[in-house]
Amino acid sequence: MLNKVGAKPNIGETVLYKLLYFIDFDFYEKYEEQIIGCTYIKNHHGPTPVEFIKVIDQMIEDGEVEKVKSDYFKYPQTKYLALRTPNLEILKANELALIDDVLCRLSDKNANQISDYSHNDVPWITAENGKPINYESVFYRTKEYSVRSYNHTD
Repeated sequence: MLNKVGAKPNIGETVLYKLLYFIDFDFYEKYEEQIIGCTYIKNHHGPTPVEFIKVIDQMIEDGEVEKVKSDYFKYPQTKYLALRTPNLEILKANELALIDDVLCRLSDKNANQISDYSHNDVPWITAENGKPINYESVFYRTKEYSVRSYNHTD
């Protein structure tokens, strides 16, 4: 993900959090499996992956990622830049396709736009503040957010 969109000026930590959330929750809705499997909590800026800091710190320590503090317009921003090419062989074709789909749809949004967008997704809406967001709630998404084709019989 960082290799594809990490260098975009709008991609800071907040946007990364939301992209990870949509990758995880869209994949779960579509395939009923977790791709990343993070625990996301509801906070006022939107879904936040609990394990992110631990994982990214390890990636920085291993020389895979560089952390850069900068400003995006007048706001402070924390960026993460990939220092190596990812091993895509560990991902299945449907995982790569979904990641690419989410990045195409959402990676041009800034932090405010993607946070606002995440606030209208049923999993975030139905979670309690500061509590984990339930993956199962993706099956109650509105048409705008749903990525799965449901066969309804009348």
